[in-house]
Amino acid sequence: MASAVETAGGPQLGDGAAEGAPVLLTGLPRQRGDAAAPVADAPPAAPVAAAVAPTPARRSRPRPWRLLPTPTGTPFTFCYAVLLVGTSLYADHGDPSVVSALLQGSSTDVVHLAQAPLLVLVASALWSAGGLLSGYALAFLFVLTALERRIGGVRSAAVFFGGHALATLATELPVGFSVAAGGLPDSSLHRLDYGISFGVMTCVGALAGLLPAWLRWPLLVAGGYQALSGLLAYADPMTDWGHALSLALGIAAWPLLRYWRAQRSGPAPLLGDLGHPALRPGRAV
Repeated sequence: MASAVETAGGPQLGDGAAEGAPVLLTGLPRQRGDAAAPVADAPPAAPVAAAVAPTPARRSRPRPWRLLPTPTGTPFTFCYAVLLVGTSLYADHGDPSVVSALLQGSSTDVVHLAQAPLLVLVASALWSAGGLLSGYALAFLFVLTALERRIGGVRSAAVFFGGHALATLATELPVGFSVAAGGLPDSSLHRLDYGISFGVMTCVGALAGLLPAWLRWPLLVAGGYQALSGLLAYADPMTDWGHALSLALGIAAWPLLRYWRAQRSGPAPLLGDLGHPALRPGRAV
C-alpha cells in the first residue's frame, strides 16, 4: 500500500524515496540534510549529574602544629600565652617585694572585689599560679587553642573571662556573707586568690561539647577528676569548689557554643557537583 508524506510547500515523498533519507522543510535554516553526507543522529546527552564523575574524597592529613596557638590562626590564645609567659618569668625572677605587692593587688578576695571589682577580676587572670609548667598552664595552651579554632577569638575570650568572673564571684561572695554573719574570721576577707584555673576549667567544659564523643568523655573525665580530687583532699575547698563550678558552667554553655560554631562554619554544603556553573551563587538553577 503506497503512502506519501507532504512537506510544507514541497513535493510529496512516497515509498520510492530512500529509506532513512532526511526530509527537508522549506523556509528553514540549514538542516542536517543539506550536508553532502547524512549525519547520524547524536545520542542523547547524559544528565549533568551523571556526566560529571564524582571526585574521590581526600583523606585529611594530620596537622599536629594546629594543636598550638599561632598569631594568625588563634590570635587571642597566642597573645594571652605570650602575656602569661612574661608575667610568669617576672614572678620567678623579679624583685620578690614587687612581685608580692603585685600579687596582693591582683587578688580577688572580698576586700578587693568590694573596692575595685573589674580591675582585680582582670588583673587576677594575668598570672599563672604554679608557673609555666603547671597543669593549668599547659591545659590553657591546648584547650584554648582548640576552642578558638572552633568558635573564634572573641567568643573564646567571652567563655574564658565569663567563667573566670562568675566562678570567682560565686566563691568569694559567700565568704563575705559568712564573715558578716560571724561564721568566718575577718582574716578570710584578705586571702590571696589569683590565677587562670577558673577560666581554663570553664573552657575545658565548653570544648568537650564541641568534640566527638570519643574525645568528649575522656576530656570530661579528666576535668571532673581534677575537680573531685581537689575537693576530696580538702586543702583549699573554696578554690576546688570554684573549679567544679567552672567546669559546670562550660557544660551549661553547650547549646550556645554549638550555635556559635554553626554560625562560624556556615550552612552545610549541598550534595552534588557544586563546581558546576549552574549551582554557583547568583545563578538560577
